[in-house]
Amino acid sequence: MHRAEPILRGRIVETLSTHFDSRVEMDALHVSVLKGLEVSGDGLRIFPTDDVVAAGAKDPLIRLQHFAFHANLLGLFLKPMHVGTVKVKGMTISIPPREMRQQAAKRQRHTGKIKIVVDQIDCDDSRLIIGTLKPNKDPKNFELQHIVMHNIGPNGPWRYDATLVNAVPRGDIHAVGTFGPWVNESPGDSAVTGKYTFDHADLNTIKGIAGILSSTGDFRGQLNRIEVDGATKTPDFSLDTANHPMNLETKFSAIVDGTSGDTYLQQVQARLGQTDFTCAGAIINIKSKGHKIDLNVDVPNGRIQDFLQLAVKTQPAIMTGRLGMKTKLEIRPGKESVTQKLDLKGGFSLRSIHFINPEWQDKVDMLSLRARGEAKLAKPGAQDVSSQMNGRFGMGAGKLHFESLTYALPGADIALAGVYSLDGNELDFEGTVRTKAALSNMVATWWKSWLLKPVDPFFKKHGAGAEIPFKVSGSRGSPKFGLALKRKDKDKDKQGEE
Repeated sequence: MHRAEPILRGRIVETLSTHFDSRVEMDALHVSVLKGLEVSGDGLRIFPTDDVVAAGAKDPLIRLQHFAFHANLLGLFLKPMHVGTVKVKGMTISIPPREMRQQAAKRQRHTGKIKIVVDQIDCDDSRLIIGTLKPNKDPKNFELQHIVMHNIGPNGPWRYDATLVNAVPRGDIHAVGTFGPWVNESPGDSAVTGKYTFDHADLNTIKGIAGILSSTGDFRGQLNRIEVDGATKTPDFSLDTANHPMNLETKFSAIVDGTSGDTYLQQVQARLGQTDFTCAGAIINIKSKGHKIDLNVDVPNGRIQDFLQLAVKTQPAIMTGRLGMKTKLEIRPGKESVTQKLDLKGGFSLRSIHFINPEWQDKVDMLSLRARGEAKLAKPGAQDVSSQMNGRFGMGAGKLHFESLTYALPGADIALAGVYSLDGNELDFEGTVRTKAALSNMVATWWKSWLLKPVDPFFKKHGAGAEIPFKVSGSRGSPKFGLALKRKDKDKDKQGEE
């Protein structure tokens, strides 16, 4: 009995050395034989293979603060010794950078023996750290709140049941599946499969957005290339520019590099409110900054009111209509609000536009009648026309910049460019209105028409009855419309020539 402690120390060290093909150290081991074999240890360290250590890896591959197990006393006389469950606290797994692992030469494995067979390992407060030598990457640090591993052996996969703490967005991920067999020379090549649930993820931990997300899915592959298929639901998704909760659901296929944290979205099918759209792209981990998101977004036939409700404070949305849009979306890393880091650039088309505000719609309706030369009919409620719009745009720092914008309604075409702020406090557009009717035919009274006859030739250009320069300024709540007889672009051209 007095030999129990050195016997078990030797068995633990040789079993782990053989399994991981590496050096093993242990600070302390305590054995009691009063109630069978009660074993506990502290400061257990399992190092990478010698070749990986020679390549520069310094940290232990696996470090345990404390472990304990119970076995039958007869186990001392059996080889291999059988252990039901090992309890572990404070486990840290540090996988060296891929470059160090790739330098490891193929060599003959350790020739020791497996002297302890374990059915289950039960771990609390563990951590997985995946190193990197890339200057623009931080080591990946995964907090494993609780993990249970079954069928631990050198040649087959291990079954696991794990709860991971996800930092951003904050929430717990529960996963069950298989891991391994463990590849000593390159742990990133170890196989992994599983199913996961991610509940009550608080999007408020990402500045600028809000909502509670839930997700389910399954995954398979190797640690450095995991194929994931899943779905998410966020019934109260919102942006801080508007704070209007909306339902957002997605189904996605992605490839995740578990060793770097980079995610490559193969296809995402999303639904915002009642609008379906797709996107694809990448989420790249940037050292000390967070993640950079690059997506290509395609909205084939959506509702403009869904996007306005999400992004703009005014309620209800200022217009309804059918939206087609293709845009490149980028969210740069940093601590600012998502809406301040968001950049968009692309093109869009809007059909069947109708303004919710009756006064705005009346102005559009009356403009259409005047532009067609039917000024006498131009009264509120006389007709209800739909219009359409298309153009190129960019968005950044909470503002929409329209490089070119064309707005068409019966009798008139409007071309303009300018800036619109998402908070509604800035409107700054200039453009031209091309009408079917001449300027003198756009007024209802005969004497005003007669007075305008002499100026018709000045505005009759490029095949239009009239071409009128105009500008819009002020705010969404109080827009100001006027003639733009002096164009900003002309002033800029003049400055450029000088």
